[in-house]
Amino acid sequence: MAQPSSRQGLIDYGLRQLGAPVLEINIDDDQIDDLLDDAIQVFNERHFDGVEEMFLKYKFTQADIDRGKATAETDADVTAGIVTTTGTSTSVSGYGTTTSNFFENSNFIQVPDSVIGIEKIFKFDSSSISGGMFSIKYQLFLNDLYYFNSVELLQYSMVKSYLEDIDFLLTPERQVRFNKKQNRLYLDMDFNSISENDFIVIDCQRILNPNDFTKVYNDPFLKMYFTALLKRQWGQNLIKFRGVKLPGGLELNGREIYDDGQRELDAIRQKMQLEYELPPLDFIG
Repeated sequence: MAQPSSRQGLIDYGLRQLGAPVLEINIDDDQIDDLLDDAIQVFNERHFDGVEEMFLKYKFTQADIDRGKATAETDADVTAGIVTTTGTSTSVSGYGTTTSNFFENSNFIQVPDSVIGIEKIFKFDSSSISGGMFSIKYQLFLNDLYYFNSVELLQYSMVKSYLEDIDFLLTPERQVRFNKKQNRLYLDMDFNSISENDFIVIDCQRILNPNDFTKVYNDPFLKMYFTALLKRQWGQNLIKFRGVKLPGGLELNGREIYDDGQRELDAIRQKMQLEYELPPLDFIG
């Protein structure tokens, strides 16, 4: 059908676009599976509909805290989670061989494989300015805004902005590091301020699994891109038969099929940059 809702449905759609079953499409099943996986990967990484904005909540365990607080000291209680890297130089004049040890904390939490990007984490709101019922913000609201006509809203807005500036300088955002290939979220923060069962909220992007959200298989970009990949692979498989005469004087032209597929891929990628990708933040507005 023209609206595939499964993996096999999208495969059948792509082959029909190339002429099946009227023509024999010379592509192995394993090659087709590889091409579909490549197309879905590009869709998840480049298309704005390939991911969803998520807020994941994580609860710290005591093991997380112990690893985050570990140091390079000799005490066994504080060395758990320390990674040691040794660098050795050869033949230093006057010193011989020198060795340097580098220590790295394991101050990370493991994130699901489906997470491909992390924007930030929401900090622990425990400052005297904005945290708790005895905070300045709460007392300002309680004492000055108990009814609407008690204070000018402009004055209240200016005071609140001023307090937020102070809060930003005194309690800055937590620094995080993330690499998709590691699936580790490094938290560069003081783990002594964390207690077991504390929570953080992670602002991240998670890929859409087409097996869970089957409308992905019917996405126009994915269908076009997958079909173009099939065409290029078909031509690649037939290139080695160029010049071979078939019965009746026919000749396979794999090079032309390959070039057509490559041109379609180039056009789709250019269109993707203009229509399917989110622009850089500096270019918005």
